[in-house]
Amino acid sequence: MLVSLHEILNDAKKNKYAVGFFNAVDVEQARAVINTAEELRSPIIVGTAEVLLPATPLNVVAEYLIPMARKARVPVCIHFDHGLSFERCIQAIRLGFTSIMYDCSMETYEGNIEKVAEMVRICHSVGITVEGELGHVGDNEGSGKLKNPSDYFTDPVTAEDFVKCTGVDALAVAVGNAHGEYKLPPKLDFERITAISEKTGIPLVLHGGSGLSDNDFHEAIKRGVCKVNIFTDIDRAGKEGIEIGLAAGAASLSALMPYMLDAMRTVVRNKIELFGSANRA
Repeated sequence: MLVSLHEILNDAKKNKYAVGFFNAVDVEQARAVINTAEELRSPIIVGTAEVLLPATPLNVVAEYLIPMARKARVPVCIHFDHGLSFERCIQAIRLGFTSIMYDCSMETYEGNIEKVAEMVRICHSVGITVEGELGHVGDNEGSGKLKNPSDYFTDPVTAEDFVKCTGVDALAVAVGNAHGEYKLPPKLDFERITAISEKTGIPLVLHGGSGLSDNDFHEAIKRGVCKVNIFTDIDRAGKEGIEIGLAAGAASLSALMPYMLDAMRTVVRNKIELFGSANRA
């Protein structure tokens, strides 16, 4: 069933588990995510991000994801992640996405509040939930890599004000996490997570989940994280599945698909069980 982020994360916060968000840039990734969630009776969040639109246009993602969500036997939220422009977020709303992340984290604090609050007003008027970001979650490499990531960590007191001023339903936090593949083991600031959760009272979101340890996840969830973003792990798994299929002698794309699906399903299954969302649907 197609639901909003609010309908999924409220129970996660109440019962101290987290729900995985998986980008799905094609039908096979979407099948791997949603079918595995059905198998484990887990709510799930699936969608795409603005930086991934060169791979698959937003309207195409909506064409396969939204019908799949409606037919699913578990709650499925269709989420547009890291919307960087007002226009793209509005497009996602019109296409039927049920959750929007409007990422204005590199704006001034006042600019972030103003833009996100406007998006909240628009989305809430049509029953759509909004995720904001305070501080900034950088990348592990490339142009998004931050020289001093701690300079961009989320401040708990400022987070309280941000949530009150914007009305966001969930807040992405910067606490030592980063997008992409970690070169060295990350060190999350768990005390900061606790403080932000206590100050804001809303579900927190951990971006850059691929590469964190099981203990990192358990501790972060215990302290208030209710949504964890995963893409690198499932994307890499699909590639590895294809490599396994090629080594086994698969000679066509259709013959490779079962290997790719199986590898991605394994990642999704492991994350669902790790986050504690199995049998919560």
